[in-house]
Amino acid sequence: MVNKLGRIFNPRTAAIIGATDRIGSVGAGLVKNMLLGEGERKVFLVNPNQNEIFGRKTFPIITDIPEVVDLAIVAVPASIVLKVVEDCCKKKVGGIIVISAGFSEIGSKGEKIQNELAEMTCRAGIALVGPNCLGIINTKNNLNASFAPATPPKGNVALISQSGAILDILADKAAEENYGISSMVSYGNEAGVTLTDFLKSFAEDVETKVIALYLEGLKDGRKFMEIAKRIVSKKPIIVIKAGKNYEGQRAIKSHTGTMAGDYQVYKSAFKQSGVIETDSLEELLDVSKILALESKCENSVAIITNGGGCGVLAADYCKSQGINLAELSKDTISRISGSAEMPSLWSKSNPIDIVGDASPARYKVAIEAVLSQKNIRGLIIIQTPQIMTDPLENAKIIVEAKRLFPKKPIVCFFLGGKMSSEAIKFLEDNNIPNYGELKRGIIALRALTRY
Repeated sequence: MVNKLGRIFNPRTAAIIGATDRIGSVGAGLVKNMLLGEGERKVFLVNPNQNEIFGRKTFPIITDIPEVVDLAIVAVPASIVLKVVEDCCKKKVGGIIVISAGFSEIGSKGEKIQNELAEMTCRAGIALVGPNCLGIINTKNNLNASFAPATPPKGNVALISQSGAILDILADKAAEENYGISSMVSYGNEAGVTLTDFLKSFAEDVETKVIALYLEGLKDGRKFMEIAKRIVSKKPIIVIKAGKNYEGQRAIKSHTGTMAGDYQVYKSAFKQSGVIETDSLEELLDVSKILALESKCENSVAIITNGGGCGVLAADYCKSQGINLAELSKDTISRISGSAEMPSLWSKSNPIDIVGDASPARYKVAIEAVLSQKNIRGLIIIQTPQIMTDPLENAKIIVEAKRLFPKKPIVCFFLGGKMSSEAIKFLEDNNIPNYGELKRGIIALRALTRY
């Protein structure tokens, strides 16, 4: 199945069945998103009731398209999905995404139709994604075969979600906060291509360094564990599990028709497989981001800050997350104190408070001295926005330090808002993670210091 995903993620031609120009509709959203990447592929619109959509010719049925179709995206009422998919099989398309809902999640009648859909595509040897899904996004070739509200920036995190709405949130959040994404997948009811198929595909994808997963339930827990255990030896898998109690599990059954099962069993399975579990969507993105940009390190870090209060908070959060703060060596203290740039009242301990009027030169002295200390394996850099602060120059110094110490992760907290926006962009363009809130970033950092 994994080999068959190529024509879904990298189609040269695609047909939208149920395309429309009706504002606010799924069909119009699909057309808009697909046309954004049309330079990479040909897009055909199928609708028997309209001759033209957004000024483009339409086809009554997919078999009328005179060219080979790699990907068919189906967004029609559930009552006619079987007929539409039958036509797709006759056309011998490469893969099918069924966006439409109204299958196993509504009960036995819908489950019967879903089983027929699965059997039909299986006989034809065609990969089926869905039904009841948002679609997929592949940022490296500008493919947005979904009705998500935003296309996230290119990056190295693959997001897989059982829920389309959750993927909507993650796509919008990633676009807003510049989280780099390689691919996004909403797999819905999992009638054809399974979660484990997608995991295996992203395990082999060179553009993907981290796999992040929103999970409600598993069809084959043992298979998931076996595959996850193999994958995490190469790249991390991060998960947020929904349905931890009876109320959530009941909601899942009506959402995707999946049986969620006992949460403690899932928790144990994640631990045994080496999967990192998170507690919120923000944490899922935060942890994925840091693992995509930085390498793991021994649990011994330092904090540099121009705001004493933020240093105290950061130390508290490190303690609560089990992150160890290294003791500064006599040589490091002497090196920092010996600089003409450093005032005598700097803290002389970790957290390293270089005082509120810290210049870029002062940051440079502290950063290079701390990273030169062998038993300090990672560095937290905090910048508070004071009138004498120069965020962009500070960012340039950090990027240069990272070049000199590439194996030691640096995590930044350029706090505040507008004043640091250009500097934050510079940091992240140079693959240095920045977080706008201390607790969020330090929870993410925990993933780097634990094996």
